Amino acid sequence: MKFLIVRLGALGDIVHTVPAAAALRRGYPDARIDWVVDARHASFAQLITCIDRVVPLEKPTLSAWLQLVQMLRPARYDVALDFQGLMKSAVIARASGARRVAGFSIWHLREKGARPFYSEVGNGEQPPHVIRKNLNLLGVVGIDSAEVEFPLAHSSSSVVETVKAQASGRRIALINPGAAWPNKRWPASRFGEVAAFLKEVRGLEPFVLWGPSEQSLAEDVVTSSGGAARVAPATTTADLLELSRAAALMVSGDTGPLHIAGAAGTPIVALFGPTDPERNGPWAPGDVVLSRHGTCGCHYQRQCRQTAWCLNDVSVAEVTAAIQQRLGVSHGSC
Repeated sequence: MKFLIVRLGALGDIVHTVPAAAALRRGYPDARIDWVVDARHASFAQLITCIDRVVPLEKPTLSAWLQLVQMLRPARYDVALDFQGLMKSAVIARASGARRVAGFSIWHLREKGARPFYSEVGNGEQPPHVIRKNLNLLGVVGIDSAEVEFPLAHSSSSVVETVKAQASGRRIALINPGAAWPNKRWPASRFGEVAAFLKEVRGLEPFVLWGPSEQSLAEDVVTSSGGAARVAPATTTADLLELSRAAALMVSGDTGPLHIAGAAGTPIVALFGPTDPERNGPWAPGDVVLSRHGTCGCHYQRQCRQTAWCLNDVSVAEVTAAIQQRLGVSHGSC
């Protein structure tokens, strides 16, 4: 059997599709499994050990789409699985030439126009969390799995070694203040206060993560921490995964690094506003979510359009209490 997974982005959504790929591999151990992904996320997809080939969509241009199709068609896939539910992902799944093309039912598609491109759909009953929703789609190929597994490669990382050296024997905590959507960002000053708590009360060494155009944000967190935190070195996706594996805790909003940490098994305190943690949030039973989704007036919008921004309602005291809950209340330990 030959399978094609179509999940182009975003990073967190790709992470949430990994358990479905793992279940597919368990169900068909000798199958060929390829994955189409946006080029900017290919570095993470290449860490997924249960797939055979990562096929990147290099650019959102007609020539890049044609090149992608030329790469896919010779494989003669038996089944293409669209885990994205958009027109573009459905078109790619159909254009791959796969004998069967499967996607979510029309009631659970982000773009209803994707439905005509599928030859079959999953059942109409969908669990709330996207990980379960993805696993449920595998019913079209006879797989019924509840196991959530993240087969991700281990790699050496000079960044991890640098961070450990700077921590001088202390366990590290990761603070991730950035997010592609401004509506998901908690204030840097409050992250700074949390960093001071992590060092002074929990005995952890806080490092502030940053992505493209976010280094100044990380520096603002360090300044607000009174020097308790450090700016983390620049990281690749593989570095971020290994840092997460080494960390005692991550505090973050709803963004890719949070979900990578979840896949690594890192203890999490997460802040959610415009997005629904029941759908996108941490899945480990012990992780703690502080959510304002119920009172947010801008669900799944990049910018807040209300006079009262929902995440502004989350206090430092709530976050530090959540940290105590996640790590245990004894001071100076984790």
